[in-house]
Amino acid sequence: MSLAIAGMGWVTPLGNGVDPVWGRLLHGEEASATAISEQLGDRSYYAFRVPESALSGLAHPRLRRASVISRFAAAAGLEALQAGGLKVDSENAQRIALIFAISNGGVIYTKRFYRDVIEMGAQAASPLLFPETVFNAPASHLAAILGVTGTSYTVVGDGAVGLLAIKMAEDVMTDESLDYCLVVGTEEVDWLLCDAYRRWRLLRSAPPIEPFGKQKRGMILSEGAGAILLARDGPITIERAHPGGSYRKREGAEEILMQMLRDLGQPEIDFVISSANGTFIDQAERKALEQVLPDAIAYTAKPALGESVGASGLWQVILGAQGLLHGELPPVLHADLKVSLRLSLSRMSVAGARRAIVLSSGVNQQVAAVRLAIR
Repeated sequence: MSLAIAGMGWVTPLGNGVDPVWGRLLHGEEASATAISEQLGDRSYYAFRVPESALSGLAHPRLRRASVISRFAAAAGLEALQAGGLKVDSENAQRIALIFAISNGGVIYTKRFYRDVIEMGAQAASPLLFPETVFNAPASHLAAILGVTGTSYTVVGDGAVGLLAIKMAEDVMTDESLDYCLVVGTEEVDWLLCDAYRRWRLLRSAPPIEPFGKQKRGMILSEGAGAILLARDGPITIERAHPGGSYRKREGAEEILMQMLRDLGQPEIDFVISSANGTFIDQAERKALEQVLPDAIAYTAKPALGESVGASGLWQVILGAQGLLHGELPPVLHADLKVSLRLSLSRMSVAGARRAIVLSSGVNQQVAAVRLAIR
């Protein structure tokens, strides 16, 4: 089944709005890193955070005590609906499905809730914090804010979860009683999350992210949200959402990536949106692309925006759609100039491009992909 992208929404460390963020990427801009410290920890970490100005004007009673990821999701979801010209009302509320992609959950609220328990006892823990610690809390907030009463799911995974949510949307939209499906991916950044990825040897101490380099120096985490409104008609179609696969060892990621590229590589692919982020993922994607699609141009935005984990898959789909719509790609920042891939090392025209693949490789053993086409 082929679905179309009717609208998109974007909240990133470079600001919010699909066109403004896209314009900044085309000019080679990158987000500024912020140091995060913790009174109980002896380390500080750098992360790309969403500026407060990106959420200015977002007001809803339900968001007053909601988690950061819920606010990001609301901003991106509302933009996607507006871009698609869809106003939710009593007549169409049941004909809109919502699928929420999430990875790390409400880390900040979880930490606050359990810290209160440890420091002051169970009686001191605020009951207002606990609902935000569950993984489907943001989906509940977003559905209530938008007024969506149709099917609602929360998909939990790693960096590939956004594309897996699109695959689920493809299945959900076989129900003819649904006209739209809003897919949202979001992420927040906290010291505890950074510390966890550092212990897994996936985080680097400071920017920049250096994609496709021989040295796996690691990634910088970021936060924000991405949303796409799926319909049965639109300028960009999702020709195929590949189910992907899981790998037990890091070496197995390359084999799955190669198979996905073979499955999606016909007809001709003009460019690939890579998920290279400075970790072992880069080498796996580079080797797979060199062997299967050596002529395709590759682009990754993670040196500019950071690794947003739960939001990353939707961000990459937005990048692929924008590349097809505008016929150009932004420059890949801080890349190894000796890499044999065809990288868009400067702002590059891809005028006439018809198809693109979005690759999403998570660091916790999930891999997925979609093929986009312009009508």
